[in-house]
Amino acid sequence: MAVRKNYNLSPSMEDYLEAILNVADPSGIARSRDIAATLEVAKPSVTGALRQLAKKGLVNYKPYGCVTLTTSGAVLAMKVAKKHDIIKSFLTEILGVDGPAAQDAACKAEHLLDVSIVSKMSHFTNFAKTRAKKGEDIMHLLKRFSAAGRAGK
Repeated sequence: MAVRKNYNLSPSMEDYLEAILNVADPSGIARSRDIAATLEVAKPSVTGALRQLAKKGLVNYKPYGCVTLTTSGAVLAMKVAKKHDIIKSFLTEILGVDGPAAQDAACKAEHLLDVSIVSKMSHFTNFAKTRAKKGEDIMHLLKRFSAAGRAGK
């Protein structure tokens, strides 16, 4: 099944896809109550979102039943989750942002940043890790630079 390129999903709908991916059991089945708990929304909100996603062919859903991602839905959910992970990694490992703040920022930025920007973040994070393995800890140098008050000048 080919994945259409543009589903015109809102950030909220992307969050639902990502939540389904994250709460699904090993067989790919997710429950509305688990999605609601993960996103901290009411169950009727989940039902409405699942209906919309089902109309777009991104989930298999029947009222009062379980939900699974379709092939297209899984591909999109994995793309959103990957962007999230890259952004969070950049924020924590490169910029030294604490975990909860990085998690919150990544949740917001994953919907706003173009894939080309996220790719550059990933590339830089990998570069910094590679240099650290060679004894050139550029992350430590950045921390020293920032602590000296030279950042932003």
